[in-house]
Amino acid sequence: MNAETISRIPVALTIAGSDSGGGAGIQADLRTFAFHCVHGTSAITCVTAQNTLGVMRVDAMSPEAVVAQIQAVCEDIGVQAAKTGMLLNKEIIAAVAQQVEALEIQNLVVDPVMVSRAGAQLIDDEAVNILCHTLIPLAAIATPNRYEAQIMSGLEINTLDDMRDSAQIIHDKFQAKVVLVKGGGMSGSGRGVDIWFDGQKLETLSVKQVETQNTHGTGCTLSAAIAANLARGYDLFTAVQQAKAYVTNALSYALDIGKGQGPVGHFYPLLQKSNDES
Repeated sequence: MNAETISRIPVALTIAGSDSGGGAGIQADLRTFAFHCVHGTSAITCVTAQNTLGVMRVDAMSPEAVVAQIQAVCEDIGVQAAKTGMLLNKEIIAAVAQQVEALEIQNLVVDPVMVSRAGAQLIDDEAVNILCHTLIPLAAIATPNRYEAQIMSGLEINTLDDMRDSAQIIHDKFQAKVVLVKGGGMSGSGRGVDIWFDGQKLETLSVKQVETQNTHGTGCTLSAAIAANLARGYDLFTAVQQAKAYVTNALSYALDIGKGQGPVGHFYPLLQKSNDES
C-alpha cells in the first residue's frame, strides 16, 4: 500500500474520557472506528478508574492539554468527522468548542454526556449550560439520552410523544441542526426507540430489542459509529441508521465480563466466529 492510498483512509477524532475498564469512552470509540475501517485519533479529556461495577475516580486533563491533542491531530493528519463524549467541566467544553470553530471541524457528533443512563447528573449546571449553548450549535447532530433530553428540554420524558416534543424543543432552543433523542433509558415499547428531528422531518427509528444487562458503552458506541459513517461519506440519516444497526448487533454479542454491567461486543463478527467454532 503506497502513501497516496494510505492518505485516503477516512479519519475520525474522538474527544472524550478514558475508561480503564475498556467498555466506554475513548476505548469504545476507537474500537468502533476500527470496525468501520476508519483510522481513529483521540483527544483525552479525563482519565477514569472504572470497571463494570462503576467509576472510582476521575482525573481531568487541563484544557490546554486537550487543545494540544486536537491541534496535533487536525493540523497534521486532518479528520473527516469527530465526536465528543465526556468533556467533564466548563473549561474543557469551552476550549473544545473554540477549537471546533477555529479548525473548522466538520461532521461533529456531540454526545452530550451530562447524565448517566441511570439518571445521575455527571457535570454541573454551568457546564451543562455552556455545552448546550456553545457546542450543540456547532454539531451536525446531538445525541442526548432520555435524561439528558429532560435537562435540555425541561420536559419530563415518559412516552414517545414526550421524546418527540423534547427533540423539537432542543432543536429550537439550542440551534441544533439535528437532534437524536435516544430511548435506551425508556421502558416497555419505547426502549431502544430513538427520535430524529432535523427541523422538518420527525422520524421514529426502531430496531429489535436485545435482552442483556451488558449495555455499558452503548451511547459512546452509537455516536462513534455515526461519526465513522460520516467520515466514510454517508449522509447523516444513513449514518444514523447504520450506526443503530451496528449497536444492535454489538449488543447481541455483549461481553459478560466482570461482576457488573459488561460492554457491548464491538467486534461482534469475531465473537460470532468464535462461538461458531466452539
